[in-house]
Amino acid sequence: MQWKGHEKGMGIGGWLTNYKRFNCIPMDKRLDLTVGDYEHFDSYITEKDVKYIASLGFDHIRLGFDQIVVEEKPGVLRERTMKLIDNFVDWCKGAGINAVLNLHKAIGNYCDVDFPVSLFESDELKENFIALWKNFAERYKNQPHVAFELLNEVRGSSVDWNALWIKTLSEIRKIAPDSYVVAGGNDWNNPPSMREIAVVDDPKLVYTFHMYYPHNFTHQKGVLQIWQVYYNRDMPYPCDAKRYIECGETLGFRDDYLDKGGKMDIGALENALLPALNFADKHKDKIVWCGEFGTIRHANIAWREHWMNDVILLLKRHDISYCVWNYLSTPNDGNRFSLVDDENRKILSENLKKILLGDVKEY
Repeated sequence: MQWKGHEKGMGIGGWLTNYKRFNCIPMDKRLDLTVGDYEHFDSYITEKDVKYIASLGFDHIRLGFDQIVVEEKPGVLRERTMKLIDNFVDWCKGAGINAVLNLHKAIGNYCDVDFPVSLFESDELKENFIALWKNFAERYKNQPHVAFELLNEVRGSSVDWNALWIKTLSEIRKIAPDSYVVAGGNDWNNPPSMREIAVVDDPKLVYTFHMYYPHNFTHQKGVLQIWQVYYNRDMPYPCDAKRYIECGETLGFRDDYLDKGGKMDIGALENALLPALNFADKHKDKIVWCGEFGTIRHANIAWREHWMNDVILLLKRHDISYCVWNYLSTPNDGNRFSLVDDENRKILSENLKKILLGDVKEY
């Protein structure tokens, strides 16, 4: 079922996550924040941005943050950074919209700071992960418009991740019994992970997944994907399947969702989304939320609009709420997924705005 008060949202990255490439910095310096970092934090997103997103008609914002940005050392938060999140929480409340606080990169999982073992192989890292969320729960337990998304795009086994998020949820519930908590599956939160996510009895637990199929459309020509740069070709949507089949053959992968005699269209998108759609249909008493989907700015705006229309149309058919990625382009990141102009911070088109707010149609 849909997430009440979170039917249509906008994601914010590039502020407290993905704002610089830590992996270009010497390892012993990656945990340090600089004057330049805080200059960015203080100016990149302001109350004006939150008010603008609310004025467009969105009802929630998903804010990504990195563990190394909010944590000075295990169990100790950076108060200067946390004050920025406090401000964001207050801005959302003032604008009348909800806030989803998303741990975008955790140490040991999808993080620019290398660690000798993964999050799921280290008792120390798991304890630190739980302690972080206990701190957040204590800080925001009396803010009913704030939800906690435990981890973005998990990379590990479903067994290990299910065990960790269930334990974390249990600890949060001791502190914040009424707060919404969000958990997704493993394998980058892709729809197939919904087949393996644990189902528990908690009316304020939200099950989430991401949608970026087909990746060679949504990330086309993105500089962070070597194979996208190598292929270097416009990938329209919708179109004949041939172009996507040729792309797969060139890059050495098989598209399991595409009918070779058909088209790259809403039918292929539905095939890709099917595990998540089936989960929502099977568990009608559970809240299901597509917490992230979007397209790179390299794609033609008409293609982007058509793809967004079809994804949202499929989600609405199955009573799934959603949050689109991303408000602004992330700094120092060639994957520009922005939905507003980076200079004037206005939505790219009125048609795009209508689609993102759920005014979609059958083609």
